[in-house]
Amino acid sequence: MVRPYAVKGKKRRKREDKYERVEEAEEASEPEETEASQPEDVNKGAMVEKQDNGNEGEEKVGNPIELEGIPITPVELSTKNGPGAIFILERASLEVAKVGKTYQLLNSDDHSNFLRKNNRDPALYRPDIVHQALLMVLDSPINKAGKLRNVYVRTAAGVLIEIKPHVRIPRTFKRFCGVMLQLLQKLSISAVGKREKLMRVIKNPVTQYLPVNSRKIGFSYSSEKLVSIHNYVAAAENNRDFVFVVGAMAHGKVETDYTDDFISISGYPLSAAFCISMICQALAGKWDIL
Repeated sequence: MVRPYAVKGKKRRKREDKYERVEEAEEASEPEETEASQPEDVNKGAMVEKQDNGNEGEEKVGNPIELEGIPITPVELSTKNGPGAIFILERASLEVAKVGKTYQLLNSDDHSNFLRKNNRDPALYRPDIVHQALLMVLDSPINKAGKLRNVYVRTAAGVLIEIKPHVRIPRTFKRFCGVMLQLLQKLSISAVGKREKLMRVIKNPVTQYLPVNSRKIGFSYSSEKLVSIHNYVAAAENNRDFVFVVGAMAHGKVETDYTDDFISISGYPLSAAFCISMICQALAGKWDIL
């Protein structure tokens, strides 16, 4: 026998009444819960924060990128302990392209076929040169002593990147490519659990970030001025900061209009990493850093 509709309708009303009472009880208890949960939401970064004026019109959801491979290393940074050094890596091969269905940082080993199909020379795509150069300068004794002011990287496409001296670059090349890919896409990378930006894309020109009294020195094997880097640094003034401009490309010459001097420190072509190691050794000898 089929149940009458009237009985069925009454039972529905009773259930609705129960649901309404439960909803009213939940609404009455909601303000206390939201007040208690506000600090957790802030810590989780569930808000939309706008970037600085340098990147207008762009917004980020949540906290900046946090990578476990970018911790902060303890470095004694102080501007009161005399002059320091700044390194600029020019013409770095850091280019992102869509290979297949994903975006990747192009390099000559993994993307040689892709580069040839697009009429590009695979020999020019060497992000490993930047990786080795950054490891050399950030692991140097002058950085541990707090004498390294900043590191700037300008890509072949003209993108300027600022890297703080207390960042620890990933040791493996594959992870380094992943970090650079996210940096070029998100424009900044922050420390784990902090708001400090360890690496970020900034506006050109690089000269606006350099100290006023700094001595800007460019390096190239093709320079006619062959000097001993130890004697050259030792003869420099003690009250001026050094700005060293080193090429981070496989072939070619660094051509800039902001360098005060253009020298060669060896009669043989040197890699960017070894050139930086010679500079750091000369600076450590000048500043008595062991």
